Amino acid sequence: MGVALITPFKEDESVDFKALERLVEYQIKNGTDYLVALGTTAETATLTAEEKDEIVRFIIRVNNKRIPVVLGIGGNSTKAVVDQVQQQDTDGIDAILSVTPYYNKPSQEGLYQHFKAIATASRLPVILYNVPGRTGVNMSAATTLRLANDFKNIIAVKEASGIFTQIDDIIKHKPDSFMVISGDDAITFPLITLGAVGVISVIGNALPYEFSRMVRLALNGQYDAARDIHHRFTELITLLFADGSPAGVKSMLSMMDMIDNKLRLPLVPTTITTFEKIRGVLNSLNVKY
Repeated sequence: MGVALITPFKEDESVDFKALERLVEYQIKNGTDYLVALGTTAETATLTAEEKDEIVRFIIRVNNKRIPVVLGIGGNSTKAVVDQVQQQDTDGIDAILSVTPYYNKPSQEGLYQHFKAIATASRLPVILYNVPGRTGVNMSAATTLRLANDFKNIIAVKEASGIFTQIDDIIKHKPDSFMVISGDDAITFPLITLGAVGVISVIGNALPYEFSRMVRLALNGQYDAARDIHHRFTELITLLFADGSPAGVKSMLSMMDMIDNKLRLPLVPTTITTFEKIRGVLNSLNVKY
């Protein structure tokens, strides 16, 4: 289980580095296998270039090489992404997570050429990120498999399309060393039963111990025990995304006194109704945190 770290903000919307340090330590102590910095869940689109650099260096310093760190570097200008990949200080970073270009709606050949350019430029392993609900374009199984076969440093895909037949097709035909990672907490368990290797999680920000336990049980073939945890979390995961992400998980982290319940516009906190429903389910689960 990797965790797509949120970015904690203070009431004045500045980055709360003390809260970020607490969160990183909490992840490491509670079973998270690797950290993902500056992904979608970090509200990266609202951060300045200076804030991004400071956040990455801070996470690396606090982590101190205890677990791997994956850095999100993506965009809808291939040249800009390649330039950033080439200029990035890679000390303390183990891989790059790069999302399919958004808004432009490139063809499958355009997606292939985009990731070919990134893979050619990168000194680090590359994880593809397919999330059509956010980008407006779906990377097909054929394109993912073409990239996986053509570039040895493209090591995985974070698949958040929710299209089971597509994800299963990738799993069936991928090279042995290529990894398929769930990009959706709600379907992590069934995807592992098909052959996925784990998840880059949102709920893991708040409940890393329990969710990483589910992942490990499933990977070990202990499906009954893993399914029990999966079913316990189904309602909570639905609520976490009811008013958009990361609003839901930030509300839960605020209930746990980990962060202030603050987001940057255009994102806003969950409604009071959703907030209280999350509180009720969290209390009923009686999970360790």
